[in-house]
Amino acid sequence: MQQMLLPLFPADATSINELVGFCRRDDFVYYFNGQMPIFSHHVDDLKSFRLITSQLVVNGVASQAEIVRAFGVSKISVKRYVKRYREEGAEGFFKARKVRSCTVLTAEVLSDVQKCLDEGQSVSVISKEMVLKADTLNKAIRDGRLHRNKKKTARTPRPARPPVGC
Repeated sequence: MQQMLLPLFPADATSINELVGFCRRDDFVYYFNGQMPIFSHHVDDLKSFRLITSQLVVNGVASQAEIVRAFGVSKISVKRYVKRYREEGAEGFFKARKVRSCTVLTAEVLSDVQKCLDEGQSVSVISKEMVLKADTLNKAIRDGRLHRNKKKTARTPRPARPPVGC
């Protein structure tokens, strides 16, 4: 005989489907299976939200469409995070991002480029001479790793105007 589960949720809960609901209390989001809380996380904890909703989908408790409707997130983002959970597990949401290191602009190359900038050469000329991308050098300038010399322009004083009405 199949057991019946009554969909009894707390009064302030929003249902995801007939089995699972959620509510926000203070600064936390709580997930319920009936009256029993099953997960919680801080409102600003996006990684935990992604993990929990992915677990609900992978465990067959909720469909991707139900998550999209309940939380107003995009369909592709739910698919993306379910895939991450299936491939990497829970640690996939909390591991540090892989960041490429700066291999082109080594300390030696930076000093050579800075010497050329100090001599007044333009970024485009330096990039052609050193076989670098101009965008790479401009990014290094924006980041503060390189700096341009300020151009000194000779300002000639304006001639005095004759008074009006003479």
